[in-house]
This record gives sequence, C-alpha cells and structure tokens, in this order.
Amino acid sequence: MNGLSTMPTTAEQARHALLLLGAPASARLLADVHGALFDSDLTVPALVGLVRDPASGLCAALNPDLTPARGLVALAEWPLERRVVTPAGQRADALAAVIRVAEFVTIRPGAGRSAHLLLRALAEGVPHGPEASDLAGAARLALAAPDLVAAVAAEEPVRAAAVERARALSPAQQLHGLPAVPHQRGGA
Repeated sequence: MNGLSTMPTTAEQARHALLLLGAPASARLLADVHGALFDSDLTVPALVGLVRDPASGLCAALNPDLTPARGLVALAEWPLERRVVTPAGQRADALAAVIRVAEFVTIRPGAGRSAHLLLRALAEGVPHGPEASDLAGAARLALAAPDLVAAVAAEEPVRAAAVERARALSPAQQLHGLPAVPHQRGGA
C-alpha cells in the first residue's frame, strides 16, 4: 500500500460544499450537502475541528459584533462582506443556496436518492417549498419577497459598519472573530 489517496480531505470536501452553497453554512448542512451530492465521508465533528485550523482554509462566519457566528462555517478566502452574517442576510443566503443546490441536482444526470432527500429537506425552509414542483422557482419567489428584500436592505448599514470595524483587527481576528465578552449582571 502506498498511502496515496484520491479521496479529498475534510477541508477540501467542506470547500466543495461551501462553494456550491455560496454562503456561510452550518457544519451539519455542509456534511449533508457533500454527502448527498459528492458521496463523501464528511462528518460534523471533523469539520468543527478544522474551523480553528488556519491551514484548513475554513473559518467561522462573524456576527455584526464580530464574534464568531455560532455554528456557521465560511471560507477564509471570502471577503469580510461575505462572512459577516445578519438574520435577514442569512435567510436570503439560505434561499439562494436552495436555488444553487436545486439547479445543481437538476443538471446532474442520475442524481440519486440522497440528492432528492436533500432537496426535500431543503424544501422545508422555503415557503410553499414542500409542495412546489419547482423548488428553485419557489425559492426565487421567496428571495424576491418585498419584506425580505427590505429586511436585507435595512441590515446593510449594520453589515457595512461591522466590516469597517473588522478591517482594524488583526488577520487572525478577522478570520476567527473576537472573543465574546460575558454579560455583566447588575452593572452601573
């Protein structure tokens, strides 16, 4: 046995899934997407262990206060603008990811049962998704909904301010965020 393997590493598998999704995502979603579409052995524990490893190319997404967004993994090469997450922005990113995954499955000849089960699970997060004959179309409609568009626009100044503050941080802090400060009770 020569020790060479053609199986992608855990970091490479996570990278494939993140590139397909196009936005920060949970470790569970990355494992599910890669397992269903690329037939891998990506696991959540292995993925979580890589987020703090600078050599992995993975990092945590950041909240507007520049603390790590709990459970969200991003590509370290993505610009700060793409790694800072807000509630409406996350919702829009999730819908855009559903579109990307649904279109990917559509163009893959012979998409297996696991791909269709993934689409069924993703459809649960899309208004009228479970009963839609065109999941990508249903996600597009939800993404263009006036209330979501307005909420994303309202969050833009918050995201821009966070990105501006993050630029003053060290490269390591830009990747991994600032430690959360514990809430002080009863202060003056």
